[in-house]
Amino acid sequence: MSQLFYLKECSSTNDEISKFLLYENSDFVALHTFNQTRGRGQYGNTWLSAAEKNLAYTLAVKTENFSLSDFMFNYYTAITISDFLANLTENMVKIKWPNDIILKNKKIAGILIEKKKINQNNYFIIGMGLNILQEKFNEISNAGSLATQTGRYFELNDLTCSLHDFFVEKLRKIPSENEILDCFNDNLFRKDQISVFELNGTRQNGIIKNADKNGEIWIDLENDGLKSFYHKEIKLLY
Repeated sequence: MSQLFYLKECSSTNDEISKFLLYENSDFVALHTFNQTRGRGQYGNTWLSAAEKNLAYTLAVKTENFSLSDFMFNYYTAITISDFLANLTENMVKIKWPNDIILKNKKIAGILIEKKKINQNNYFIIGMGLNILQEKFNEISNAGSLATQTGRYFELNDLTCSLHDFFVEKLRKIPSENEILDCFNDNLFRKDQISVFELNGTRQNGIIKNADKNGEIWIDLENDGLKSFYHKEIKLLY
């Protein structure tokens, strides 16, 4: 059994979720808001969100439920979110390594997964920011929303409940790590296409070849050849 809680406003659903994990058997507990005031992204980044137009959602699951490595768990989460949005919009949705969700070349969602010990239990805290109805993105030129990318209106509560049910169901049926890795690479944004990257302050062309089980991405660079990188070591410009 899973639970989905709602707050009219909160600073960060990832930070607030611990208040809802009250019992030793608390598991698959989610929190959402449509007004997150201090959202966080990977590696200290911020996630800016317009009030009552977008979703901030966090799901807490016990780590003991999963035998996946942290990297594979991250990949599977991204796959699951992209699958849900592809079904919802009837569009191709891609994953920008390692955890951004791309629809028609615009970032519509970001994922932040943390590990926390709460009430003697170890949890994966899976946070997601999803742009749904927002139409203007003045400061982030590569961002979009479901509305801007599809021209369709989505009811916030209905979408959230559908997302939660889909996500929980998929997390109860984990495929093998090989299947996850293959699926992640099949859906990798800009894979096998010439793209522009920024490395150590210099731009050069390259081709994304694949992501590996250790969380690295392999890129065949015009000047440096085939190399692997961790997150934040290289930037894809798009």
